[in-house]
Amino acid sequence: MSSTVRVRFAPAPTGLLHIGNARTALFNYIFAKREKGRFILRIEDTDRERSSETFVQAIMEDLRWLGIEWDEGPDGKGEFGPYRQSQRISLYRQFAQQLLREGKAYKCFCSRERLEALRKEQLSRGLMPRYDGRCRLLTKKELSEKESEGSPFVLRFPIGKGTVSFEDLIHGKMSFELSGIGDFIIIRSDGVADYNFACVIDDHLMEITHVIRGDDHLSNTPRQILLYQAFGWRTPLFAHHPLILGPDRTPLSKRHGATSVSQYREEGYLPEALLNYLFLLGWTPSSKEEIFSQEKLREEFSLSSLSRNAPIHSPKKLDWLNSYYIRKTEAPRLLTLLTPYLGKAGIRIEEFEPKYLLEVVSLLKENLVVLSQVEEYLGVFFDEKFKVEEDAKKVLQDPENRKILQEVCTLLKESIEKGEESWTSLLSKFEERTGKRGKSLYVPLRAGITGKMKGPELVKILPLLGKKRVIKRLKMALEGTES
Repeated sequence: MSSTVRVRFAPAPTGLLHIGNARTALFNYIFAKREKGRFILRIEDTDRERSSETFVQAIMEDLRWLGIEWDEGPDGKGEFGPYRQSQRISLYRQFAQQLLREGKAYKCFCSRERLEALRKEQLSRGLMPRYDGRCRLLTKKELSEKESEGSPFVLRFPIGKGTVSFEDLIHGKMSFELSGIGDFIIIRSDGVADYNFACVIDDHLMEITHVIRGDDHLSNTPRQILLYQAFGWRTPLFAHHPLILGPDRTPLSKRHGATSVSQYREEGYLPEALLNYLFLLGWTPSSKEEIFSQEKLREEFSLSSLSRNAPIHSPKKLDWLNSYYIRKTEAPRLLTLLTPYLGKAGIRIEEFEPKYLLEVVSLLKENLVVLSQVEEYLGVFFDEKFKVEEDAKKVLQDPENRKILQEVCTLLKESIEKGEESWTSLLSKFEERTGKRGKSLYVPLRAGITGKMKGPELVKILPLLGKKRVIKRLKMALEGTES
């Protein structure tokens, strides 16, 4: 086995990248970087019916978006390929034939009907379903007859007695009774390798030193260790981390909201926020900080510091982190990130001065939790999107508030005629002329100018809109809310 740390992330391309799997990829990636090792991306696409090249490309795109770049993988990098299991079928068959020749595997001709009947019978007696080893006892004559008849078969790996134990880098010592496993399939009837068999062959040939994965794979580990022993190969070190649970403490699923990385991308979460959040699920840095960069992660992360308890998904925590990273993002980059959402909302940004757009996003970032929320605030800055919300409409229908805004319009017209006058001076005049201060002045002002009851600070919005546009907005608001 290689002296260099080598880890792998091996998704099945049967769907989009789930955040739970993304978290596994991150643990592998950061561990490899910390140990100056290699991070391998392997595509486990032996499920021919469900696997899709579209999902392969989506998974790679999502990983890169998160900042995860593999050292070896299906895009041509690395010397241990191919890195797609569908291209390694002949390899699995060669190793399966080796076990068959050595008497460490056998052909099983049992039909699906018999296996289903066996399963039901065992369950009725309160037993764990497992294969009973019937075909292991076939005589040479019976075996020859089955083969000459062309009966379909699978290859099974025979299980002995005793226990399989190993030291898990997260859970500690783990032991499994072999009596509860049963002879398992290594090659299916269609000639395709089963998961556990293909996984062992690939991990060995790719010189994987550490297998870091979710604890839903714990039950697979004893089977894989037995295969390593059958070939006389050294086993890698195993680390099984708990899976993410929903707020109701059930496995995270679509009923809990977004679960795929691509969904979070579409909603407008930043990659650094999602990465930061995923690491906080089940891991506490020694510094106790909650905001950290990938570089900081490399310094502090260790497998032993991962919790053995399942982490609970917290959308509020993710939103808090995302809003933090949005606020910390420089205006030019934020404008680039927001451009697709502006385009989707119908804003032709090429019609506006870059300086104006940068000022807009500088104000917006104080209010955005996710980038897709930008559409809610566009009416504040772009007249074609200006719309008075119901709460603001009620404020504008109040006779006293209408008088205030009409007086403000008059003052603004006077200011334009007189020439340049600062907004600080104008706001003071608004207070003097209307006799209103604080909320009694600024609530109707906000409602009339933005059509909303909350948003960026009004004193920052006014200079950006300019006096003429403010007058135009107030007139639109007053005319549109007449009783």
